[in-house]
Amino acid sequence: MSMKNEIKVSNPSNSDVENFEILSPMLKSNLSEIKELSKKKQDDPLNLLKVKSINKKLELVRDLLKNEPTFNFLTVLDEASLPTNSDAVLIMAEYVEAMELYRKKYYTLDNRDFQILGEHYSWKKSE
Repeated sequence: MSMKNEIKVSNPSNSDVENFEILSPMLKSNLSEIKELSKKKQDDPLNLLKVKSINKKLELVRDLLKNEPTFNFLTVLDEASLPTNSDAVLIMAEYVEAMELYRKKYYTLDNRDFQILGEHYSWKKSE
């Protein structure tokens, strides 16, 4: 009898939502900066300080997305070989898209208080 690795599906906790709301703009900002570097010198390597700073955020995002299908596609930047600007853009863009899928999945139209608030969105959170 073989056991399959099943992905646990649950709504995000308050802590998950807080982490998402902190990490998402930070990662998008980093991606924007690295894209600018890549436009000028796409094959130049990032320096170690930038790689470590970006990886710190990527690791936190990986932890947030550990139960999501996109998790298996997310890798951090290689500190030993120092990725090029264009390689970093590719990897970081995958994280930004994975976070966008997470947001679309759990941040949805909330009709419970439509009479009071009108159309609005809220996070589907675990209790």
